[in-house]
Amino acid sequence: MSKHDPAFEASIKQQRIVLTDLLSEVRACRICQAVLEPNPVVRASVDAELLIIGQAPGTRVHATGIPWNDPSGDRLRSWLSMDKSDFYDEAKVAIIPMGFCYPGKGKSGDLPPRPECAEAWHARLLALLPKVRLTLLVGSYAQNYYLGRSKKKTLTETVKNYREYLEKGFLPIPHPSPRNTLWLKKNPWFEDEVVTEMRRHLRGIGY
Repeated sequence: MSKHDPAFEASIKQQRIVLTDLLSEVRACRICQAVLEPNPVVRASVDAELLIIGQAPGTRVHATGIPWNDPSGDRLRSWLSMDKSDFYDEAKVAIIPMGFCYPGKGKSGDLPPRPECAEAWHARLLALLPKVRLTLLVGSYAQNYYLGRSKKKTLTETVKNYREYLEKGFLPIPHPSPRNTLWLKKNPWFEDEVVTEMRRHLRGIGY
């Protein structure tokens, strides 16, 4: 169906209405209120061509309600070669983490994202993002969920084999957290090759 086809335009208009309602429903979600303080952080538009699926909000994101509003976000935007105005333009970038709320602190950092979010909301949200051409899978939780058996034994191996997943519209990358600075130093090929390919791909879709 052509993007200039009246039926296509009507479909997009209807999806826009449905997505607006669904996002309101997501932001009012209280599935996990027995174990955490709900404050779902998610952004999406039917016009977005880049989708970022990360882990879960940290404390700063939880406090501000702004995704990737921390040093991890600064590094991610650097990888993308994207300023904040474009990054936070919902018509360009959809941001749907594996867990929508801050999961709390564990022994060695934040707890894993709660599984209820992806189970309850991801399929419904992604069904309303018809224009997405590239999905960044940021970190092992997103990669485990979306790559399933096709992922490799380690995150490093999965990221090294990124071309295998690009064919399906996925690009697996490590989490840009400062905690991963040592990994980045040990694996300079990531920024030399994968980040370069990421930027090339984004230029190809007009970003």
